[in-house]
Amino acid sequence: MTDVLDQVEIYQQFIGGEFVDSASGETLDVVNPARDQVIAKVPASGAEDVDRAVQAAAKAFESWRESTPQDRSLILLRIADALESRSEELGRLESRNAGKVTSYAIDEIATSVDLFRFFAGACRQMEGKAVTEYLAGHTSLFRRDPIGVVASIAPWNYPMYMAAWKLGPALATGNTVVLKPSIRTPLSALAFAKIAAEFLPPGVLNVLSGSGADMGDFLVTHPKVRMISITGDTVTGKRIARLASDGVKRLHLELGGKAPVLIFDDADLDLAAETIKAAGYWNSGQDCTAACRVIAGPKVYDEFVDKLADQVRSIKWGDPGEADDLDMGSLIAQAQADKVEGMVGRAAEGPGVQLVVGGNRPARAGAYFEPTLIAGPDQASEIIQDEVFGPVVTVQRFSDEAEAVRWANDVKFGLASSLFTGSIGRAMRVAKALEFGTVWINEHFTLTSETPHGGVKESGWGKDGSMYALEDYTFVKNVMINSGV
Repeated sequence: MTDVLDQVEIYQQFIGGEFVDSASGETLDVVNPARDQVIAKVPASGAEDVDRAVQAAAKAFESWRESTPQDRSLILLRIADALESRSEELGRLESRNAGKVTSYAIDEIATSVDLFRFFAGACRQMEGKAVTEYLAGHTSLFRRDPIGVVASIAPWNYPMYMAAWKLGPALATGNTVVLKPSIRTPLSALAFAKIAAEFLPPGVLNVLSGSGADMGDFLVTHPKVRMISITGDTVTGKRIARLASDGVKRLHLELGGKAPVLIFDDADLDLAAETIKAAGYWNSGQDCTAACRVIAGPKVYDEFVDKLADQVRSIKWGDPGEADDLDMGSLIAQAQADKVEGMVGRAAEGPGVQLVVGGNRPARAGAYFEPTLIAGPDQASEIIQDEVFGPVVTVQRFSDEAEAVRWANDVKFGLASSLFTGSIGRAMRVAKALEFGTVWINEHFTLTSETPHGGVKESGWGKDGSMYALEDYTFVKNVMINSGV
């Protein structure tokens, strides 16, 4: 199947319930990375646009905070239904904007729908501690109240899905939002604004499309923004944390990852290899939880490398606009392909390293890199310690369980991990020892709306999904009553 050539579409930003151009009138090009082709123009938001959006959100908060959980729940359910009715259209838009496999992008819209439905129900079930007398003659009760205006900064690897992670709990708990999608992938967020505009009061949701350099800093430091929620790389997260510190703003940070996958000698190797094919190369490996760092037992290392190599060779990749049966599309940009190429090249020069599969950058239009498997890198090497964020998986050989756990934890990240074993005792023992926000057992990369996702160490803090996210977007208020009056 071949798509027609993409046409250049014109978008507007969404402020205070209206679709408007940027204050400067300037625009930015949006590129389909699978073809290196401009497909849209969006407003180049600046400081004036940020101020208008934040002021609109602050004004809307005055009334939105007074809405009931039932009110907000019904609106989120209507938004979810409308989003679902346009899931194929928005999925195809996301595919063109991010170079994703089309069917995968459509599935991600469906996951976003489920998130809105989950938070629509969850906000009606929030609970507090018992109302009681901790001091004689005084009754104490605890409230969870909305924080205020939230600046939500979404990444380019899952533009709509990550936006739903942020919008769902923020709106469900009575906050208002200024959403900044990535400069590379703003289209689904701007399209979503048209859906939300039918149901949300003006100013409750605002969507801007600009660069971090032009408007991101002003958004983070704006005095009326009370919380910043970002999904992105650790360097960006640290910078935003520094900027937010002057205003002592609440932070929700979902940052980088370098997920270890421990393969023990009693593991089902076929299951592990099939799982890593999907979880390591999904979205071209551009995922903070990607199964990118395999640590295999001494008795199964060689056999497992062979099995995984066969799986990697079977990955079908290319332009999502030209075929429907792909496993992998392009990377997000040529700059990302440059980074992957450099890291793979340096890794291949390491002592004892074997480039098992791939390692090449195709000579074709678009930001592509072949699915790659590297065996034998040193624990201290760049390819083990740093995020590649591309279709690259490494395999190391451990000597015993203690070394496997030590290597797994020996990175600055702590987002996600997994292990494969036939032993329940080992599974529970190792899961406890792994310093990561998620540990999958005989599985990797499975998320649901009900389960919390978030990391430790330099992977950030706070949880996306689950009831824990509702807690992150509220603050606890102690109300004590002198019952003797």
